Amino acid sequence: MRIGYLVNTYPRPSHSFIRREIAALEARGFDIHRMAMRGDAQALSDPADLTEHQRTERVLDAGGKRLLLGLARQAPGQLRTALRLARQRAKAGESSLARQMIYMAEGAYVAARARALDLRHIHAHFGTNSARVAAYARIFGGPPFSFTVHGPEEFDNVLPLDLGGKLALADFCVTVSSYGRSQMYRWAAPGDWPKLRVVHCGLDLARWADPAPLPPGPFHMVAVGRFAEQKGFGLLIRAFALAWRQDPALRLSLVGDGELRGQIESLIAAEGMGQAVTLLGWQDEAGVRAAMNAAHALVTPSFAEGLPVVIMEAMACARPVIATYIAGIPELVRPGQEGWLVPAGDAEALAATMLEAAATPAERLVAMGAAARARVCARHDIAESARLLAECFSRSTG
Repeated sequence: MRIGYLVNTYPRPSHSFIRREIAALEARGFDIHRMAMRGDAQALSDPADLTEHQRTERVLDAGGKRLLLGLARQAPGQLRTALRLARQRAKAGESSLARQMIYMAEGAYVAARARALDLRHIHAHFGTNSARVAAYARIFGGPPFSFTVHGPEEFDNVLPLDLGGKLALADFCVTVSSYGRSQMYRWAAPGDWPKLRVVHCGLDLARWADPAPLPPGPFHMVAVGRFAEQKGFGLLIRAFALAWRQDPALRLSLVGDGELRGQIESLIAAEGMGQAVTLLGWQDEAGVRAAMNAAHALVTPSFAEGLPVVIMEAMACARPVIATYIAGIPELVRPGQEGWLVPAGDAEALAATMLEAAATPAERLVAMGAAARARVCARHDIAESARLLAECFSRSTG
């Protein structure tokens, strides 16, 4: 079966979960045509991402003239339907009417490409403009579509993004956790609830075999993610400072980068923790794996999440997790078994938990890491996720 995968900007360093999903579907015999509105090759360093960039068709590379001509060629009835939807969505605040017109043109292009390539289905990642473009493509005679909602950004703008309306037009919608499904339940018409499927993001577990033993030396934590407000890295530095003053042997590494890097660097300097906190910058998959292997635990201080893939990766590395008690995280990490959960935004609680983890005997940390690995292997195998998605696509295409 040939299907299209549609993402706004693809690939990105944070989109390895989409790349794994596509590869697992291809291993099941699907022929996947990758499409994105745009690319960002300059942001890529991982060889697998660079290869994926070369395999991805970019809609905007067609040029504005070709996109507008394609839109003008659509059947009058289809154009009227699309324009009516565009005006509704502009009035509701999803975007300006001009931007909705751009989405319409992109949708017309995607529909034409789907016919030319004999794509039986379009699957969009994220409930944002990629899902809207897929919906317009359907109006213009394209194939049935579906989309995956990850959160948290989609759930910050539910009404403008019209997640319920997109679900009404789609064949089905995937959420990556039960929490995500519950948020869709809030905004979807009850008659559309059967369209919702929970399919976890998965790992290629063959690439995470033989986890490294815990390292020697003082207790070392690693945090991985974008330096963005929702990730809570600023609070992490404040919490670490509280813990570090009581136990100066503590160490913390940060993998990532982003708009808050300057703020984080200033906080580290103000606390005099330059020797205790290391900023490793963006890392490819091998670099993230190395950073996790060098640590005793992952710390994820997020204020808002879906279900972070980095937690799955740390657990596959047999590392216990310190995380906030939000969104889908408690579905995977159970307090006292695979790690520790703390209230989001509570620096004192996070600091106390860091100290508790540091005081945990090595054999207990090893046992927690083993439990973490067993749980993620049971729940987040990409082969099983691909099987569930394959069932969804097969039902959609009949």
